[in-house]
Amino acid sequence: MSPTVITKIVLAMFLWAACFPLITAGLQYSPHLTFATMRAVLAGATLVGLAMILRRPFPRGWRTWLTLGIVGIGATSLGFLGMFHAAEFVSPGLATVIANAQPLLAAILGVVWLGERLPKVGWVGLSIGFMGILVIALPQLLDGGQEGSAIGFAYIVLAAVGVTISNVAIKSIAGTVDGLFAMGLQLLIGSVPLGLAALAQEDQNAIQWNAVFTASLLGLALFGSALVYWLWFSVLEAVELNRAIVFSFLVPIFGLSIGALFFGERLSGIQFSGIALVILGIVFVNLKGARRSQGR
Repeated sequence: MSPTVITKIVLAMFLWAACFPLITAGLQYSPHLTFATMRAVLAGATLVGLAMILRRPFPRGWRTWLTLGIVGIGATSLGFLGMFHAAEFVSPGLATVIANAQPLLAAILGVVWLGERLPKVGWVGLSIGFMGILVIALPQLLDGGQEGSAIGFAYIVLAAVGVTISNVAIKSIAGTVDGLFAMGLQLLIGSVPLGLAALAQEDQNAIQWNAVFTASLLGLALFGSALVYWLWFSVLEAVELNRAIVFSFLVPIFGLSIGALFFGERLSGIQFSGIALVILGIVFVNLKGARRSQGR
């Protein structure tokens, strides 16, 4: 894995982590689904518009469009729905644990659907990384954070499954279709169910257009969606899904770091131990992959 690819992955994980405080800030001024729809539409339109300006090839073939539909429903419709709604019902600790089971699910689907091979040490690495997530979330779980309604649990599981399936689908077309068009179109496709649900359930006049909401919307759409998905697509063009997806364990670590730097939150010794386990797990998965590549 080249330094450029690693940089792209780490930047993508940092931007995904930065989405959570932006969502929290923006939800004070807009209904949930309306906010999520605007984020998806603005991000998708930005990528598609850029692809058209650069004269990138337009996706063709029913299989490609079927895959883009799967990605849109999984990553955008279900992913955004769970991300924007789960916080109402479930504690951050439980949400962190459930959402970060996604790399394990993706690894299984990668083996079954894509035919990728993950050696035993890779599975050990994934398990160590997930153990690190459990340790990181432990203080919140022990502090009464384990309580949550069934609907909140369902939102998180739905989002995790949707994102998992979308990642496998993205990998299946990576390198065969232009990344700007692919990620822009999936965002626009995924915004349709969100928009219909928003129109049916929410009052769009409730939006309060102020500096905070505008900044959070632009940050989420341009950096937390458009840039992130383009980076992730380019990564999956070059790296096996199993080796790349383990880096998503970094998202809660970046989240903790943002909280410490900008919101005065303190990291406990237990959480530092969890961070160490996550890093060890990432090394286990990718060190074996590097050796296998050198052997070939």
